[in-house]
Amino acid sequence: MRASLRHFRIFVATAEIGQISKAAATLFTSQPVVTEAIKALEEEIGVKLFVRHAKGVSLTAEGGVFLRHARSVISAATEAMHAPHRIRHDMTGVLKIACTHTVAGYYLPSLLGRFRREYPGIKLDLVELTRERIEEALLSGEIELAVCLISPLQHLDEIDTDVLSRSKRRLWLPANHPLLEKRRITLQDVQPEPYILLTIDDAEQTTMRFWNSAGLTPNVTLRTTSMEAIRNMVAVGFGVTILSDMVYRSWSLDNARLEAVTLDDVVPSMDIGLAWKRDVEMGRYARAFMDVCRSVRTDGI
Repeated sequence: MRASLRHFRIFVATAEIGQISKAAATLFTSQPVVTEAIKALEEEIGVKLFVRHAKGVSLTAEGGVFLRHARSVISAATEAMHAPHRIRHDMTGVLKIACTHTVAGYYLPSLLGRFRREYPGIKLDLVELTRERIEEALLSGEIELAVCLISPLQHLDEIDTDVLSRSKRRLWLPANHPLLEKRRITLQDVQPEPYILLTIDDAEQTTMRFWNSAGLTPNVTLRTTSMEAIRNMVAVGFGVTILSDMVYRSWSLDNARLEAVTLDDVVPSMDIGLAWKRDVEMGRYARAFMDVCRSVRTDGI
């Protein structure tokens, strides 16, 4: 079997939804078709992509790695289909875009490259701001458009948003951690563990919100703005954390293995999207950027 684009779309939909039956419904196909496509992919690649459990399926560490590449394959295919019709040499000017720290590092680079190829005459003036400053800049008219984490936004009565990607948050553990032996892991199981807390882009507030919703408090032993520090600390067993698949890597800088597992509790995804001031007419450069963003929107959004 040679993997086709259809196999990739089925895999991505199943990974993001977490249930084969719901993925089948989303894709307007049958459950056996989805099951067979995943089985064929696993046989072709030679690794297990999913772990089956009572509530559906969750990605293995190898599946998490494959997901990032599968999304790139789908995006590249979409770009190939649309790019010949969208290259615009007649639009020249400057568009100022704001973004948050995590978005700048893990989401925007490929998107910016695509926009440059399709609209080579539009120069992007990219500025990295905090969530608070982004909202101020949008409301004051300093910027037209931002790409940022959607869930922390406070002025949603004045700001419109469009979600482009939802990245599942999972528990990161060192490869030999005892919790990996459990069939189901809850926040109650994680609570006694030393916890490493990310503090950039409202990450601390978001983390504490879902912990508090469960009536629990994490055992925080380190607060840091460094994603690489967290990866290294988790890999050597200094602590555990809960972060999104978008920032997950299965190996630390010291080549130590990390595992990411789905929790049994409801943990919100990390949602990235566009934000702009409501009831303001968007300029043509901003509309062009929005079109490119929406053309590569993650399947299932």
